[in-house]
Amino acid sequence: MTILVTGGAGFIGANFVLDWIENVGEPVVNVDALTYAGNLRTLMSLDCDPRHIFVHGDICDGALLGSLMVRHKPRAVVHFAAESHVDRSIHGPAEFIRTNVTGTFSLLESARAYWQGLDAISKEKFRFHHVSTDEVYGSLLSGEPPFAETRVYEPNSPYSASKAASDHLVRAWHHTYGLPTTISNCSNNYGPYHFPEKLIPLMIINALAGKPLPVYGDGQQIRDWLYVADHCSAIRAVLAEGKVGEVYNVGGWNEKPNLDIVNTICALLDELRPDAAGSYSRLITYVQDRPGHDRRYAIDARKIERELGWRPAETFETGIHKTVRWYLDNQEWVDNVQSGAYRDWMAKNYADRTAPP
Repeated sequence: MTILVTGGAGFIGANFVLDWIENVGEPVVNVDALTYAGNLRTLMSLDCDPRHIFVHGDICDGALLGSLMVRHKPRAVVHFAAESHVDRSIHGPAEFIRTNVTGTFSLLESARAYWQGLDAISKEKFRFHHVSTDEVYGSLLSGEPPFAETRVYEPNSPYSASKAASDHLVRAWHHTYGLPTTISNCSNNYGPYHFPEKLIPLMIINALAGKPLPVYGDGQQIRDWLYVADHCSAIRAVLAEGKVGEVYNVGGWNEKPNLDIVNTICALLDELRPDAAGSYSRLITYVQDRPGHDRRYAIDARKIERELGWRPAETFETGIHKTVRWYLDNQEWVDNVQSGAYRDWMAKNYADRTAPP
């Protein structure tokens, strides 16, 4: 038995591959284009493991996907591959449409052709799981209930719009062609191997380097935070017990303003790696907010708990402590991922941001 994973060298995908081989033990065919956020060093522990079959490839390449499915006969496809950074989608939306929309279409068509050729028992057992985001639901006002699976889609960025489109494609391929699909919409993930353009790793790495900690606007944008290992266990639960055609929201029950996250990281670093110059909070710098910045996301994860018995194992306090500790203990990984391309992107994104009016 084998599964095919797309985007398995990215942050969540790589964590899932490691988690799957440790907890399930089935082989994984891992297809990743190795764009800037794909990092095979994350998977170094699997270099000599025959259960990990890495393929450098693009999900828009339908011929490649089809040949891999015929050769390896996966019982499931888990689709992580996506461009996922909102700021990057604002600067260059075209790549988000290509990967997130066209790529998902290509993968769905390859999976459909493969699935239709299976015998009756294999067809019934096959699953196509699509990993999406809470950002497709738009922004919540203070006091509004968290996003449930029935929430109307209201994406507000090129990134979230492209993910909403991919969700709709997956739904349509199930309802039109019968492809046995499931979808999960997760809240903000954090944890080991997170590419340092995102809030939590960026704050840790900048603080340790004595650089400013850029906080957008007033820092009161609220997000629900999900430790990545908990997300992996949720996907395993959906693959094992999820109902075909259903959507499951996956959250950590941890709503917190961005500024609170930054202050928590500073306090942990003050404890674990004190700086002679004083508290790391001195580095907090307010910068101009990004266009169309959603104010609040929150996930109602009661459905997956009620139907599949899943709940996150980590609180934010335990998860963020593990995350900061991991970055302190893995400086070599951090140094490797901070390539010239990454530094160029950071310079471009923050160069024109001034203090908010």
